[in-house]
Amino acid sequence: MTKRFFITGANSGFGFAIAKAALEAGHAVIGTVRSDGAQVHLTSELPDIDVVRMDVTDFDAIPETVAKAEADFGPVDVLINNAGYGHEGVLEESPMDELRHQFEVNVFGATAVAKAFLPRFRERRAGFIVNITSMGGMITMPGIAYYCGSKFALQGISEVMRAEMAPFGVHVTAVCPGSFRTDWAGRSMVRTDRSIADYDALFEPIRQARLEKSGKQLGDPAKLAAAVLTLINDQNPPAQLLLGSDAYQLVSDKLSRMQGDIEQLKSLTVSTDG
Repeated sequence: MTKRFFITGANSGFGFAIAKAALEAGHAVIGTVRSDGAQVHLTSELPDIDVVRMDVTDFDAIPETVAKAEADFGPVDVLINNAGYGHEGVLEESPMDELRHQFEVNVFGATAVAKAFLPRFRERRAGFIVNITSMGGMITMPGIAYYCGSKFALQGISEVMRAEMAPFGVHVTAVCPGSFRTDWAGRSMVRTDRSIADYDALFEPIRQARLEKSGKQLGDPAKLAAAVLTLINDQNPPAQLLLGSDAYQLVSDKLSRMQGDIEQLKSLTVSTDG
């Protein structure tokens, strides 16, 4: 059955890959962009896409944009909350303004877009929200505290959204990719300038490895898009879907460590009961 997708950040990365795959599968796609240049590029690459202008940090304008998109193109079946970016920087070195902007886009923006669709999906008793989080919403690594923080937040919001929307037949899944061949670690990443030499030994090899690996990651965005198309046809979808062998391994390892810590400290944990 054909569906209508609404994809934020559709001009690049996962958003573009999902839009392309959905159109090729016969679905209708509404894609959001922020600039004239992005719109020209997107429509030249995907002539059948319907494009709307949206800045996910312009929270007050989002409900009206969504209402107009549905009025112009028809009811949306699937929201792909994809717009976002990565921030890299040692926590002590990174300005608070960069944390604020990271959350405005990755958390507040994604939540604002979802909230614009919640009443529509609830009233129709149908709909699927896919929030693109990251394996960085379940594991952490030095140098991306702001990014991991934002994705952990979106992961938690997604789980609550899922529980609240389930009685109305609306599905919510957080898709958690590992390392894929997108611009996330390249032009799309904001990097804080280095300033404290004490962190050189820890962080410089991580930054260098990320730069060298950019564009050569194991994950194929086209295969992620195919997986998302499979997901949205699932009648009992999971709360989260890991994508990528690295995501599978790293998250599995963390869960094992967490379970070990929980059991090791069980007596102290339960000692606080009255």
